Amino acid sequence: MSLQGKLISEINIKCDGDVFYKIIKYKPYDIFRICSDKIQNMNIHEGELGNIGTVKSWKFTHGGKEIGVKDVIEEIDDEKKLIKKKVIEGDLLDYYKSFYVTIQVEIKGENNLVTWIMEYEKKNTNVPDPHTYMELCLSVTKDFGLTISSDT
Repeated sequence: MSLQGKLISEINIKCDGDVFYKIIKYKPYDIFRICSDKIQNMNIHEGELGNIGTVKSWKFTHGGKEIGVKDVIEEIDDEKKLIKKKVIEGDLLDYYKSFYVTIQVEIKGENNLVTWIMEYEKKNTNVPDPHTYMELCLSVTKDFGLTISSDT
């Protein structure tokens, strides 16, 4: 059984894909403001929003518990509307040797697609694949996309 894995999920959003991407890149604090039932906090520790090397910490609710993670932005591709982050500290690393999250927004007229990719290496075979974390990301995307749509 392989300890390495990759999950890919896509969700359609009705809001403007460019706006969604810009908020993810430059205004991630809006995410916890809009989805406070799922994400409680976000802090910047190093760098500036929208730049590679920026380090942020997040507090979110997962399985009834508050979880904390710290990530660093490793890649930004504005042409592809893609941001890749690596988890460098926090609760996820209790279970995973490595954990990467990529968010990509594809603009397709009125229906825009957000793709979430989670690449990870489990510490052992007893660690589950992060399906529940993916569900959380999709739920936040849906809630966030609906709010952006009503605000624009």
